[in-house]
Amino acid sequence: MADTQRRGRRIMMARDELDAFLAAQRTCRVATVSGDGAPHVGALWFAWDGTALWLYSITRSKRWAQLRKDPRIAVVVDDGDAYGELRGVELAGEAVRVGEAPRTGERCPELDGPERLFAAKYFGMEAMPHDGRHAWLRLTPTSVVSWDFRKMAG
Repeated sequence: MADTQRRGRRIMMARDELDAFLAAQRTCRVATVSGDGAPHVGALWFAWDGTALWLYSITRSKRWAQLRKDPRIAVVVDDGDAYGELRGVELAGEAVRVGEAPRTGERCPELDGPERLFAAKYFGMEAMPHDGRHAWLRLTPTSVVSWDFRKMAG
């Protein structure tokens, strides 16, 4: 057990590494729980602002319905092909809806930053396009676990 914990600390990402990794990655996997406890996992695009993970989800999705009943959420962002290249972050906590649902672009100062980040990252635009089908979820993680197997070399 002690060896595992030492190894875990050794491969954990530093804060600046974690921020850079989450800013660069494009897809995350989001896990929610149904009323009977069954897990549901789906892929989403996201924005990381250094404090919270912002998820832009279709409001008529299974994920959205499950989060209305149980806001617990876990998200994994990972990368790498060979074992020694694997790296990633797991963030967990409760999802909070921010802004109108579905989002049509009504003024919401809390979304100014996340929408600017998201629009630049995925659309190469300064302003967020709204389709009237998606809305924002904010995950301010209560748990963050990271790994970077590239640190095991040598």
